[in-house]
Amino acid sequence: MKIAIALVAFAFAAGNAMAADQEKKAPSPAQQAQQEKMKSCNADARKKELKGDERKKFMSECLKADKK
Repeated sequence: MKIAIALVAFAFAAGNAMAADQEKKAPSPAQQAQQEKMKSCNADARKKELKGDERKKFMSECLKADKK
């Protein structure tokens, strides 16, 4: 029984080590653009000191807007 527990613990530790070694996939250009838009809208909402429903509405409109 102790051997079985030890084997399960070892397998779990080895699996976690392998997962940590895998490289993180880089975001696509579309994802990067969306992240930048989120940062910009979030900064604008923070400057305007919006909270609650006002902030949600602002963020929704900001993210939908076509900024060029």
